[in-house]
Formats: sequence, structure tokens, C-alpha cells
Amino acid sequence: MEAKSFWVLLTTLLFIIRGWRQIEGCLEQERIALFQLKSFFNDPIELKDWVDVKGSNCCQWERVKCNITSERVISLNLNGARRSTSKGYLNVSLFLPFEELKSLHLSNNKIEGFVDNKVSLLSAFDNLEFLRLYGNNFNDSILLKLKSLTNLKTLDLMFNKIRNLRYFQGEKMQPIINLEVLDLYGNLLNNNDLTYLKGLSSLKSLRIGGNQLEGSIDIRVLNNLTRLKMLNLRENKIESLQSPHDGERPLNLTNLEELNLDYNSFTNSLLAQLSGFSNLKSLTIGNNQLKGSINIKELLDSLSNLDELDISGSDVKEFVPIKNKENGSLGKLKIATLDNVFTGGTTSLIQLLETFSSVKTLYLRHNHFNNTFSTQGIICIWCDLRKFEVLDLSENALEGTLPSCLANLSSLHYLDISDNQFAGKGASTALANLTLLRFISLSRNLFEVPSIFLSFSNHSHLKVLLGSQNKLVKEPTIQTWVPKFQLKAFRLSNCTAKELHIEIPKFLYYQNDLSIIDLSYNNFRGKIPFWLLENNTRMEAFLMKGNSFMGHFNLPSHSNPSMAAVDISDNKIQGPIPANICSIFPQLFGLHLSGNFLQGNIPPCLGSLNTRDLILDLSHNQLSGGIPEMLAQSDSLRFLRLSNNHLSGKITPTILRSSSLYLLYLDGNNFDGNIPGIDISTIPSYPLQDVDLSNNNLSGELPRWIWNVTDLNILAVSNNQLQGLIPIELCYLDSLNILDLSKNNFSGPIPSCFDAQSIEHLHLSKNRLSGTLTNAFFNSSSLVTLDLSENQLTGKIPYRIGTLSALSVLLLKANYFIGEIPIEMCKLYSLSIIDLSQNKLSGSIPSCLSNLTLKPNYKKSSMRNYQTTLEGIMDRPNYFGMTEFEWSTLRGEMSLDAYPSIEDQIEETVEYTTKRVSYTYKGNILELMSGIDLSCNRLTGEIPTEIGNLSEIRSLNLSHNNLTGHIPSMFSKFKQIESLDLSHNNLIGRIPTQLTELYTLAVFNVSYNNLSGSIPPPKAQFGTFDESSYMENPFLCGPLVHKNCIDLDSPPTAAPNTSNNEEESGLMDNQTSH
Repeated sequence: MEAKSFWVLLTTLLFIIRGWRQIEGCLEQERIALFQLKSFFNDPIELKDWVDVKGSNCCQWERVKCNITSERVISLNLNGARRSTSKGYLNVSLFLPFEELKSLHLSNNKIEGFVDNKVSLLSAFDNLEFLRLYGNNFNDSILLKLKSLTNLKTLDLMFNKIRNLRYFQGEKMQPIINLEVLDLYGNLLNNNDLTYLKGLSSLKSLRIGGNQLEGSIDIRVLNNLTRLKMLNLRENKIESLQSPHDGERPLNLTNLEELNLDYNSFTNSLLAQLSGFSNLKSLTIGNNQLKGSINIKELLDSLSNLDELDISGSDVKEFVPIKNKENGSLGKLKIATLDNVFTGGTTSLIQLLETFSSVKTLYLRHNHFNNTFSTQGIICIWCDLRKFEVLDLSENALEGTLPSCLANLSSLHYLDISDNQFAGKGASTALANLTLLRFISLSRNLFEVPSIFLSFSNHSHLKVLLGSQNKLVKEPTIQTWVPKFQLKAFRLSNCTAKELHIEIPKFLYYQNDLSIIDLSYNNFRGKIPFWLLENNTRMEAFLMKGNSFMGHFNLPSHSNPSMAAVDISDNKIQGPIPANICSIFPQLFGLHLSGNFLQGNIPPCLGSLNTRDLILDLSHNQLSGGIPEMLAQSDSLRFLRLSNNHLSGKITPTILRSSSLYLLYLDGNNFDGNIPGIDISTIPSYPLQDVDLSNNNLSGELPRWIWNVTDLNILAVSNNQLQGLIPIELCYLDSLNILDLSKNNFSGPIPSCFDAQSIEHLHLSKNRLSGTLTNAFFNSSSLVTLDLSENQLTGKIPYRIGTLSALSVLLLKANYFIGEIPIEMCKLYSLSIIDLSQNKLSGSIPSCLSNLTLKPNYKKSSMRNYQTTLEGIMDRPNYFGMTEFEWSTLRGEMSLDAYPSIEDQIEETVEYTTKRVSYTYKGNILELMSGIDLSCNRLTGEIPTEIGNLSEIRSLNLSHNNLTGHIPSMFSKFKQIESLDLSHNNLIGRIPTQLTELYTLAVFNVSYNNLSGSIPPPKAQFGTFDESSYMENPFLCGPLVHKNCIDLDSPPTAAPNTSNNEEESGLMDNQTSH
């Protein structure tokens, strides 16, 4: 009877349980609980498939892992799933339904702490074994809350705000004694906190790097951690592992196998302190203050089990060589990393290779040796390096040809000789014999490619071949070879070629297993090799940017769900974007087609691609129509660039309501109507950061929603027909970096609140703004560019302009400013471009302007490049045919990746008139440009002699003023000057002959003055100037002005009173053009 009752009860319980469960998949209460978590973890992109649909199988949701038997949730990955600028407190009761939860990831969510709501952490996380809280805002108190988690084995608290570990001490922390892995990297801990760790006797791995440990630390306080195998103390300021109070107490960390002391302040005395780590297998002591000679044998004798040694970033002159090779090998050492160690050019590469000839892996990146591969000694030593399996000699400025004895490295499967100056024509005998190679990087040398690739024709194991930035030559027409290898990755980009019409390497016709191919920036011609897509059915990245390929955009006949990135930008591709591109590449996350001649409409299906993050750049083509609604509705679109096409119609409001879009560039099209008004209050943490709607036909006023976009970095709407007042609310956008409202019809005063510390570039030119500058801008220490040209501004230039400490470009041209040039402007030492022309300024030119350095300033050009953290090809479980161990040792791995590349987005531009033409400066040219334009004002007095000290100036225009006196001979110090205009003044005296030493001068104008004497001889640049440079100076003589200097009467000793009238002072140079 009891047995029957038991089965009835069990059946009832199963019925109840199944009542909660759908036909298959997760428990309904767990699905509901997951959906409720979205109120806190509110990023709509990261958790987009967490839906409130009854019966949806949450075990198939992203970031959720279930037990395959019980179908209960056992793992949740909520890293970076919260989108908020403010800190938050997480309610732990939300996790109560997950009774089998073992692994929980909560990193990078700005969590300040846990809210219990009368529910203990033990109740919510009873079975939790793994907890990751990396990159939040937890303080010491979190340790007290975690003390009850008896099953916890791994705890990650990296990059929080923990200052003290006192809660690890004594009985209070006893339950967490089972902890095996503890990561406290990047907190605020000091030396005393090591003592509090001694109770964690089960600990196997401890990372406490990136804290505030300093000086001498007592490493023996960790003696209780007898199971400890890994200890990471890197990035502190530790000088010694022995405290003065240690005495003779022995070190008991006998099980320690891995020790990382990188980036501290250790000296050579550290080597003797390491003798107590008898079982150490891996030691990293790079980037300290190790210097001079190191006896490598003594170190390895005391660490007899050492397998891996890293001394990178030191200042070692030599390793004392091992004289007796039979008795003095490097013990068990297999991997030696010596990057950036020998920088003085005094160390012998021959001796170094001899010293480490017994290891299997040797990394020698970025050094400077005193000999090259071409010397006889180094050729001989190659014959004795048969044990090497991995060799990295990149970035060493080695030159010459590869020695034939290199062929003796018969065990080598990884070779990186990139970033040197090796040269060679045709195949290399040395490389041809290394038939076990799986990875070879020849990039950034002087090899002739693709002819050197013939060296690898018999390398059946080769998977990765990198040959970018070498010399590109034609392949011999009679030379045909069929490779034995099937590559996974091939990169041949940015090569230099003297010959035209070079074709892509012929061996590619025989490849059918490529994952990545990169042929960018080689000026290859002919039809784009879409046959590579047909032949390689698992291609992941197809990179053909910056060539001269022509033809139509053709797709393979088969679907390829592996394809992630396609970049055929900056070619000559024409025709439409194939309508079936989404079915052929259904998981594409990067599509770059810019800079071609593509026509037709944008395929709507791009909005339905099954990808997490979509990067789409179709700019600089001839596309027409509008933005497809399906694309605008995409919940994975992160970046959209449609600039400089023929798109038209109204901007769809949907694209501006996107919950995923960060960067939007619609400039250079024919969009019209108003900027749509939308409601972003319903979109949690609205993501938009950059908006560029410039160069369209938009009208109306700026919509109100813009000033609620708290993360807005860039707003550019120049060259439209927008009107109304500049909203004062724009001042409250704390993240705003670039604001460009120029070339519109905005009117009224400039808001006095423009003093945000974030704004760097402000463009308000060519509007109808009025009023004064009394209260505007002058609390900003970040402002680099201030362009208010061609408005209707009045009053004086405020003296407070001297507070703009970062100002580099000041453009106030064509307004109605009066008064004197404030001397406070001389305090702006970063100032390099000044245009105050076409105003009504009076008084003298401040001599203190000579204090300006006019040095190049990279901040002027401020090009915004989006730093993507999106998934790359290598984030996927793919080892390119290598073993996992080989992949883990791969040093050239970043050469293989294909992240979505986003280049040259918002590039700062400045219009400045020089050499009689208005130029638009940007990029490096803007950084270098310097000039002062004070023309078309009412300035009086003499030109300050001190101005001649501006030796870096490239353009000086003082024309159309009332200046008197002589031309300073010190102007001969303008060694960079390209344009010098002093015309339309009252200058007297001779033109200094020293000016003929200005060898960069392209435009020179002193016309309409009262200068006298002979014009300078036609020497150097002065031989290029004609009569127009000197006209209307009645007392000048010389062949160019058709006057004989002998017959000329004596000039007057003073200038006549011929002040420029108001009309003339407002004139522009009639040769100025745009």
C-alpha cells in the first residue's frame, strides 16, 4: 500500500512538472524568469531572441545552456547585456527559478551590488560553481555576500573597486574555502591583502595583478596555499619577493607551476629569489628592470623543471653562453620568449641562437642585433638548429638573402620572418626544404611575390601563407606549378609594383579550402576573381579592396553560410547589388562595397541577414531609391554608411528608431523634407552615437529628440536648408565631440552654454547667426576647432577667448566684429590657423602673436575611426587546420583575422583661403597647415618685426588694411611660407632682398602700396612672380614694372595719407574661388 501511494505521489509530481513544461525544451517558469531578467539586462541586441512567447524553447536561446537530460538551465552568459550609463543593483531573487544553475557570467554590466529582497545569495545560487563579475563596480562588501556560496569554485572579480580582502579572513569566510580559481586582477589591493588569502587552502589559481602591490612583498604568507599552481602578480610595482622580515622561513609553494611577474620593478636580484619555486614550469619576468648579462644556465639549474621562459621587454645585453654543450643544455626548457630585449645593436644573433639551440620554440620579435643573415657566422649556425619547431624573427631589421642552411631546420612548422628587409628573386632553396611548415609569414620584406611562393610547391602541410607588402612582379608565363598544399588563409595585400596589369597568383586556381583570402591594395586588374567563391565553399572572408577590378558583382551558385566578411570596395564594379546576396551569404556581418559604380536599389533583404552585428558600407556608388524599410527594421544593424549616392525621398523614421544602430551616415544624397521626429523614450539606452546627414536637401528645424540622445558623439547636418534657432538643449549633450551645423539658415544668437568639456570641433559657419560672443564657448578646455565664419556676428572678440587652451583653429571670417585683436589670443599656444578677415577690426597687430608655435597638431584632423569590438573570424572555433596546441602558440594570429573594417568616417575639414584660392584642408595636410589671415580689416600701425619669428607659418595675409612702415626683413625666416600677401596697405621702403631666400614661396603680393627701390632679383621663387605682384607702387623700379631704376625720382620719406575706405576694407581678393 505504501509503495502504491509512493507511485501515485510520484505520478502526480511528474504531471505537475510536465504541466509547467512544453512538449520539449526548457521549463516554462524558467523561460518566464529569463524574460524577466531583460528588465535589467536590457540590451535589445544581445538578448534579442529572449521572447515572451509561451512555448518558446529557451534552451535554444543565445547565451543559455541547459542540461540535456533535465532541460534545466545550467549556464547563463549575461556579459555586456545591460545597456546603461548609470550603475545598477541586481535583484538576486530573479535567479530563484534556476535551481540547477552552475555557471553565471555577469561581466561588464555596471553592477554596483546585489539586492537581496529577503532572499539570500545561497537561495538563489545554491549550486553555483562558476561566477564571473568582471568589469563592474563591486566593492569590498561583495566578498561578504559571496561567503555563503559553498559550491563556488571559480570567482572572477577582475576590474572592480575592491580595496581590501578582510572578509577572506577568519571564520567569516570559511564556507568559501572550496574556491579553486580566484581572479582579483585590476582592483585596488595592497601588500597587506596577501595575508587575507591564506585561508583559501583549496586555491589552485590566483591572479592579483594590476593592483597596488609595491616594494618588497612577503610571498611566504601564501605558504598555506599548498595546492596553488598558478600565481599572477603582473602589472604592480613589486621590487622584491623577500620581505626584510622574512628571516629564514622557507618557501612552501612547491606545487606552483606558473608564475607571472611581468611589468613590475624587479632587478637582476630577482633571479636568486626564484630558487624556491622548484617545480615551476612557466616563468614570465619580462618588462621589469633586468639589465646587462644574465647567466641563463644558473637560472635554469635552480628551476630544473622550467618548460617556458619569457624575459621580453628587458634591457639584456647578453645571455652568458653555455660553453660545454654536452653538459650545459637548457634543461627542460622548450619555449623561450625574448621579444624586445636586445635593442642596443650590440648583441650577437649568432651567439643567441647558439645559446638557445636546444629549445623547440624561440620568439625573437622586435630586437636589434649586430649582425645579419648575410654574415658567414650566422649561416653556419643554422646548420645546428634542427630542434626548432617554432621560430619568430619578425621586426628585427634583418637584411640580405635567406641562408641556404636554413633548410636544416627540418622540424620547423611555424616560421615568421615578417617586418625585416630580406630580399630574393624567385624561389628560395632554403624555404623549399622546410616541408613540415604549416604557417609562414613573409610579410613586409623585399621578396618578389608571387614568384617566391614556388618555394612551397611541395609543402603539403602548409595552411597559412602571408606575403603582404613585398615586391609584386609578373609571374613567368612559362612557369606553371600545381601546389600540394590546400591553404586555409592567404594574404597578399599592399604590395608595390613597377609593372602594370599584374594578375593574381596562378596557384590560387588550385585552392578549394580557403577560409580567408586578402588581395587588397595591389592594383590588380581584370575581372574580380569571384571564381574563388565558387571554388572555396567554406570561405569566411573575401577581401579585394583597393584594386582596379572591373565587371559585375557575381555570386557563387551555392549558398555559403560561413561567409562573414566581403570587401570589394574601391574597385570599378558596376551593375546592381545581386538581389539574392542574402540567400547566398545568410550570415554575412560585414559588407563593404563602397567606391564602385554600383547602381540600382539597395536589396531589402540585407535587413534579414541572420547575423548578430551587421556592418554595411555602400557609400560612394550610384545607388538610387530610398532606404528599404526591411533594412531600417533590422535589429542587428550596427553601422550603416550610404554616403555619396543618388538616394532620394524622405528619410524613413524607422532607421532613426533603430535599437541597434550606432553609426549612421546618409550624407551626400538627395534626401529632402524634414528630419523625422521620433519618440526614443521607449527605446532602452538608445544607441545612436554618430549621425551625418550633411549635403542633402533637408529643411525645417532640428527635431527635439536629438538632444535626448545622451551618447551622441557626432552630429553633422551641414549644407542643407535647415532653419530656426540653435537649440540650447544641444549644450547638454555631454558626449558630443563634433557639431557641424554649417551652411544652413540657422539664425539668432549662439547659445551661451556652449562650454561642454567634450566638444572638440564646432562648425557654425555660413548661417545667419547674430549677436555677440560675450558668453559663448569660454569654459571649454577641449575645443580644438571654432568656425563661425560668414555669419552676422557683432561686437568685440572677447578677451576670454584666451581660456580656450586647446584651440588650434579659429575662423571668424566675414562677420561684423569690431575693436582690437585681443592680446589674450597670444596665450593659445596650440593655435595654428587664424582667419579674422573681412571684419571691422582696428588697432595694431599684436606683436605677441609671435609667441605662437604653429606646430603640426594631429588633433586638428581628428578623424573618427569606429573601434569595433565585434566578432572576428578568429573568434570562431577554427584553427585553420592546425592543432589546438599549434594555434595556442601562434604569434601571427592577428594577421589572420578579418574584423569588420570601418575607416575614414567623419573626417575633420577646414576651409582656409591661401594662394588666392579657398582650399578645404583635411587629414595630414590639415595637421601641417598653419596660417594667419587678418586681411580686409582696418588695422593700423607697423607690422611687428617679431612676426618674423613664426618660422613654421605657411600662409600670411595682411592685405587690405591701413598698415604702415616697412616690410620686416625678418620675414626671411619664414622657411615654410607658401603665400605672403601684403597688398593694399600703406607700406613704404624697399622690399627686403633677403626674401629671395624663401624657397617655398608660391604667391607673393605687395601691390597697391608705396614701396620704393628695385624689385628683388629674379632669383629662386622670385623668378616666378610677374608684374601683378608689384603693381601700383609708383616708386618701385625694375624690368617687371617697366621702370628704369636710374631714371626714377627719389621716393617720399613718408607714406601719403590714403587710408582704405570702408568699402575697400570689406573686399575679398577677387581671385578667391571655392
